Amino acid sequence: MSASHITLRAYEHADLDAAIELWRRTWQEAYPDIDFAARLTWWRARWQDELVPTCTIILAEQNATLIGFVTIDPASGYLDQLVVAPELWGSGTGAQLVEAAKRHAPGGITLLVNKDNARAIGFYARCGFVFAGEDVNPVSGRAVNKMTWMP
Repeated sequence: MSASHITLRAYEHADLDAAIELWRRTWQEAYPDIDFAARLTWWRARWQDELVPTCTIILAEQNATLIGFVTIDPASGYLDQLVVAPELWGSGTGAQLVEAAKRHAPGGITLLVNKDNARAIGFYARCGFVFAGEDVNPVSGRAVNKMTWMP
């Protein structure tokens, strides 16, 4: 399936449940040993309390179905989440969402990606991001790479 017939649009509150479920399903595919269903309450609170107030959230839809989203803080250029439905990984949807994020943060973007997520690291490198250091995720305790994109 390709990303040629996707529509990008701004997040609306009515998209909350679909966005949270897509987030859960995608992370569950990436890390099958972790019970992400147990984190739904935390994710919902984080989405509503942290991401919605500060980020521009761009949704990708295909046939009126949510297939991906990106959250970008235009003030800081921090990309917190890039989520694409697992069945569309490699379709170009993620690249379209990254390009949309770049338009909302033209001064540059910073993100953190789990160090053990080689697929995501390779994807971001193909989108023009470069390695900018290492850190530890304060919530999960996982090692992360800091990556940046500059225009």
